[in-house]
Amino acid sequence: MTCLICISSVRRSQAVWSCSSCFSLFHLPCIQKWARDSAFLASSVTDEDFGQRRHPWPCPKCRAEYPPEDTPTRYECYCGKLQDPPPDPWLVPHSCGAVCQKELKPTCGHTCLLLCHPGPPCPPCPKMVCVSCMCGKATPLPRRCSNKAWSCQQLCGKLLPCKQHTCNQPCHTAECSPCPRVSLQRCVCQRELAERPCASPHWTCEQVCGSPLSCGNHTCEVVCHDGVCPPCPRSVSRGCPCGKTKSSLPCTEEVSPCGDTCERPLSCGKHTCSMRCHRGSCETCRQEVEKWCRCGRYRRLMPCHKEYLCESKCPQTRTCQRHQCRRKCCPGNCPPCDQSCGRTLGCRNHKCPSSCHPGSCYPCPESVWLCACGGAVLAVPCGRERSTKPPRCKETCRRPSSCHHPLREEHRCHPGPCPPCRQPCLPLPGCSHTCPQSCHDEVLVRSQQVQLAGPWEQPSAPAFVKKALPCPPCQVPIPTSCFGEHEVSPVSCHGHGRFSCGRPCGRPLTCGNHTCRRECHLVEGGDQCDTCEEGCSKPRPPGCPHPCLGPCHPGNCPPCSQTLRQRCHCRITVLFLECTKLTSADEQTKVAMGSCNNQCPKQLSCGHRCKLVCHPGVCEEKCQQKVKVRCPCKRIKKEFPCCQAHQCVPCDDGCREQQKKLLQEKEAELRASQEEEQRKLQEELEAFEKRQQRGGRRSKRRGRREELDDHARAAATWRRWATFLIL
Repeated sequence: MTCLICISSVRRSQAVWSCSSCFSLFHLPCIQKWARDSAFLASSVTDEDFGQRRHPWPCPKCRAEYPPEDTPTRYECYCGKLQDPPPDPWLVPHSCGAVCQKELKPTCGHTCLLLCHPGPPCPPCPKMVCVSCMCGKATPLPRRCSNKAWSCQQLCGKLLPCKQHTCNQPCHTAECSPCPRVSLQRCVCQRELAERPCASPHWTCEQVCGSPLSCGNHTCEVVCHDGVCPPCPRSVSRGCPCGKTKSSLPCTEEVSPCGDTCERPLSCGKHTCSMRCHRGSCETCRQEVEKWCRCGRYRRLMPCHKEYLCESKCPQTRTCQRHQCRRKCCPGNCPPCDQSCGRTLGCRNHKCPSSCHPGSCYPCPESVWLCACGGAVLAVPCGRERSTKPPRCKETCRRPSSCHHPLREEHRCHPGPCPPCRQPCLPLPGCSHTCPQSCHDEVLVRSQQVQLAGPWEQPSAPAFVKKALPCPPCQVPIPTSCFGEHEVSPVSCHGHGRFSCGRPCGRPLTCGNHTCRRECHLVEGGDQCDTCEEGCSKPRPPGCPHPCLGPCHPGNCPPCSQTLRQRCHCRITVLFLECTKLTSADEQTKVAMGSCNNQCPKQLSCGHRCKLVCHPGVCEEKCQQKVKVRCPCKRIKKEFPCCQAHQCVPCDDGCREQQKKLLQEKEAELRASQEEEQRKLQEELEAFEKRQQRGGRRSKRRGRREELDDHARAAATWRRWATFLIL
């Protein structure tokens, strides 16, 4: 044991005193000094009653107050029979060894049979008595005196105060509980009927009684009541309002005021009413008197009914000797300090919970139970728990689980933190698979080291912090189809969800003509395929060279509104035609629209220009233009259409005669030319023979001249022959 005053151990050979409320042990000199100091501090607060009034002293632990005459003066055993009990190693310390014989509580007429013992009150009475059940219906049975009240578990059956129902509870002690039912009950005056709890049968309504009184002139003005109505309040002897005169008048007549001064004492208790005799309460006293303030410093004329409080604040120190009173117009009896003490106690663990007080604080009343589960009890004063070894406990640890498991692994009770949980981790959040690792809600993790500022700083030892590590991602494969449902592949559970396979989507677009070329993607939740951004590629009507100008769309294309630029059939004039009209026209209309309405500029094979209007295809060869055809001798000419120009015009007799004359002229010219040729050849022959005869010598100049003459003659001969051949 430890004395809470001197915080030292209590030995069996030392004189002690035990509190009759909390049964704590203290050294006898310590408790005597404590009682003297407590009484002195309480009496020295004010100088008025110092040394006159005897103040009680409290227990250091439970604060139970003892009068000054109960201050311990001698060392006694626990039962109080023996003074200065000798230390006996075979007995409980500070015990006399005799039977306790204290009266048991609750009082049953028996005494305690244990030997002189410390601590809590004596144990329950162990004697056997023969008693009946609480309702008295069952046969008496032998039971312990401390537990002689027993129930036979039969229904009580007693009539409840409502006089309508019986008690339905099993056999019980004391009175039956109020009736829990509801019934129709009449009020006290029997006028109204209402549904009310049976536990409160008497109730009053809001109606005035109204029954005629005994005087016969007035009615009862009392609200709903039972029994006979009270007598008429005006039938007794009545007096005037001030009470000076008495008169016995019928209840129908009012007593008039006497006309004298009222003189009834006012609420102030010092003055009387100065008004004439009147009905009702008197007015507030309004006489001005000279009043002292409550603290007695100032005085002032004020109405009698008002209290005079000055503005000065009390400078005195309260009983705690730490705070000033600061109350306005304080009369001197300063109230006790209402602030909390809050000073740290000697245990250095708690603060003083008492109100602000003088002197040192009481010792810490708290005890530390070192066993975690409470199976092995060891109570030490607060502040001594560090130097005390914890007791060994054979019970299982009852600490609640600090991880997500509802229960810890079974292990013995121990001081300090529980070992880390080794149970398998619970199912992963978001899926039905379990975590493959063991519980990791409290794992020792090396804390991050602070970077050193320089070589002069020494690295600190690594610190470990308990930290909840997250579960690793679930790796269980789950067959999952891609967004476009092109393939089914196993995907780990933590990434479970549809994925993109990388193939083209292939879904038909809104245009109905193309498919989505994006990579496989999700089309749920508002994410649709892209809109078709290509131009319209539908085939146009035959003859329309223009593509559709709109984006790719479903259905037929709108009519082409562009202008077609093309040349006419003759390829000279440029025509601007509306594409829709041209493509929708028949062949005959198309030919008419493609003509420039001018004469065809093409030449026929005969060399004449086509006489038709601009037309497609090859021109007709039936040329009707008039041409002149001559006979072979060119003497006779006739006009024919060009298409008939192949006909021959025969020569007549005149043509033949003319031809004969021409032939004769030609023959004559030919003969003349032949003769001239023969003559020149003869001259050359003769000249050659002469040169031969002269020996072949001739002058150089002459020879050249002869060569030139020979060349000129040969050229002339050739010209004549060419002319003849041409003719």
